[in-house]
Amino acid sequence: MSPAVRSSAGRLAAVTPHAIARLANASPFLKWAGGKSRLLQTFDRYFPASFNSTKNRYFESFIGGGAVFFHLSPHKAVISDLNPELINCYTVIKDNVEELIVALRKHKNDKDHFYRVRALDTDKLTPVERAARLIFLNKTCFNGLYRVNSRGQFNVPFGRYTNPKICDELNLREVSFALAGVDINCGPFEAILKRARKGDFIYLDPPYQPVSATSNFTGYTATCFGNSDQERLADVARILSKRGCLIMLSNSNADFVRDLYRDFRIETVHTSRAINCKADRRGRIAELLIMNYEN
Repeated sequence: MSPAVRSSAGRLAAVTPHAIARLANASPFLKWAGGKSRLLQTFDRYFPASFNSTKNRYFESFIGGGAVFFHLSPHKAVISDLNPELINCYTVIKDNVEELIVALRKHKNDKDHFYRVRALDTDKLTPVERAARLIFLNKTCFNGLYRVNSRGQFNVPFGRYTNPKICDELNLREVSFALAGVDINCGPFEAILKRARKGDFIYLDPPYQPVSATSNFTGYTATCFGNSDQERLADVARILSKRGCLIMLSNSNADFVRDLYRDFRIETVHTSRAINCKADRRGRIAELLIMNYEN
């Protein structure tokens, strides 16, 4: 990455037009399995130094908790996900953050209240109420895990947090600032990525390919992300690469993934596993960082 200096406001500002300026202090407002917060310092040395965020766009089609997006805070961005509740939450924070804060203040870390809120029919809620419900459940459920069943219903049990920060007003306002002008979409990755053009930077963090028979967790939406989906994504990555886009993709350290991207640059990075029902199974694991460029 290009060097950066800290401005008088305490934020990082790029010293060259090719660096990605960090304009906001926003951080992920949800705890997300597979989130990249722990890898950001490692990623810094792999982001494309040639990307011009004032001219080209940043795409992220599996936005999740958005750690990379908030870390980079690019000038022009297109973010998306297939999870409608998640995308509604991003949209509400962007457009109606103060109403969301008011709605979140009504929630409390109480088991009975948790299950009443979890059982609500989201089709009968306003967008603001749906967003508040999602954040509340995420902050108070077991391990902060987001998981839905085959009918798309959130099914994680109540957690054991003493005093979770259900309404982080300061960060929600920072997130709203970071999302100003961002193009937010709900849909499959192909539909969004076909809009990318030469010079755009694309970061992809799909549901990971399982490395064992017991690690196949893809329950962020009611549909599974299987081998054929991984293959489709690799095909799209090649199309975008030929188009002149800059691509960076994360996935598990699996032979299947290595073979899919054998013609790309592949680096191994290490992170800690933060979400597991057994504490002794949380530890450092190897992941793959796949790119079509050299720094």
